[in-house]
Amino acid sequence: MRPIVSLSAAILWLGTGLAGATPVPASLSAHSILEIRANAPRTPRLTEGPARAVPAMRPRARPDSSVVPAQGAPDPAVDAQLARKARGFDTWATRFRGRALAQGISGTVFDRAFEGVTYDPAVIERDRNQSEFTKTIWDYLDTAVSDLRVSNGKAALAREKAALDRIEARYDVDREVVVAIWGLESAYGTFKGSNDVVQSLATLAYDGRRGRFFESQLVAALKILQSGDVAPRGMTGSWAGAMGHTQFIPTSYLTYAVDLTGDGKRDIWGDDPADALASTAAYLKRYGWTKGQPWGVEVTLPKGFDYASARRDVTKLPSEWAKLGVVGVDGKPVRDHARASVLLPAGAQGAAFLVFPNFAVIERYNTADAYVIGVGHLADRIAGGAPIRAAWPRGDRALTFDERKEMQRRLTAQGFDTKGIDGKIGPLTIEAVRSFQRAIGQAPDGYASLAILEKLR
Repeated sequence: MRPIVSLSAAILWLGTGLAGATPVPASLSAHSILEIRANAPRTPRLTEGPARAVPAMRPRARPDSSVVPAQGAPDPAVDAQLARKARGFDTWATRFRGRALAQGISGTVFDRAFEGVTYDPAVIERDRNQSEFTKTIWDYLDTAVSDLRVSNGKAALAREKAALDRIEARYDVDREVVVAIWGLESAYGTFKGSNDVVQSLATLAYDGRRGRFFESQLVAALKILQSGDVAPRGMTGSWAGAMGHTQFIPTSYLTYAVDLTGDGKRDIWGDDPADALASTAAYLKRYGWTKGQPWGVEVTLPKGFDYASARRDVTKLPSEWAKLGVVGVDGKPVRDHARASVLLPAGAQGAAFLVFPNFAVIERYNTADAYVIGVGHLADRIAGGAPIRAAWPRGDRALTFDERKEMQRRLTAQGFDTKGIDGKIGPLTIEAVRSFQRAIGQAPDGYASLAILEKLR
């Protein structure tokens, strides 16, 4: 998995939920306004697609019209460009074969894997035209933890009880969180992706913007094929290479995938999700999951709460927070599961949570706060827990990328230096917002809202 197991995090994971990609800086996920990419879930009547969220990390790119033809009459210039790309891909594949063999891949495995593989312009289009649209955390959670996804999760929990019994006993990871990740990554196995992973990764390694990364994933995919876990054309997944029920990228698969069923193969693609669910539990265990410890607990804050203390690096035992007036929604102190910090994903006007070390473990799968809260809250609901009680500021909307940059420019111009204009709401921007809020007499919750931008204007 990635240190971000799901595709969610590797591209960043473009924001999908893969397992094992380079993690996004955790500070960037400490904000409620997230970019939900073009592969965000739709909600059919009977099933729901994956619910993936990622912070705005990748530069927005226009579609490469010189490579991907528009719909309509044939364009000779486009056809010629595609032909050149295809020839270039064949040359690249010949050279890559030598590099793959030097890393231990047999010629036979390579040739079988690349049989029929061609340059795929649709993959490049997806990579370069990830249309940006934004969602607030409450809109994301409406989909990620919908009644349908909860009921489907309860059904999946019951259906896979035998496997989950073994998984929980072996890895000491709560079954509900494993099922919740499955639900958000592939809607309990109904949206695993049908792209040929070798073809997609080869195309991205040849013509993508992160060629070195995707070539490393392609070598890992070839090692998986060489191990005999899956046949070349059975290795399917997302256009960016995330595979199976819980969307592992190939390098994460090599490190964390397990064979729970005992058939000699680590099968995360088939109808039986047991190996995939066990692999997810193994990943969470590796990064420190503590069974029985909540990811977070919804709390209420007292009047006059010091919002400057609502940050991940300020931790206290819940009993210590209770002395400051931070208690559960039932009015009672939260149990001392571990040290915890206060998280305000929508600022002072939204829900508040005490988050525990298990929150950071889920971040290893996908660093976006919305995703972590989505997984955690879905797991709670599957286990029979109640919905989030606090109201969200639903009259708010997400800032666009250009508006986030404008906010940074205006904060810096007014003496609240964000140390850069990049459109990313990271810790420096949050601290600048807090300083501005103090200056105008507002609660310094660091929430970069449209209202703050309007005051800056």
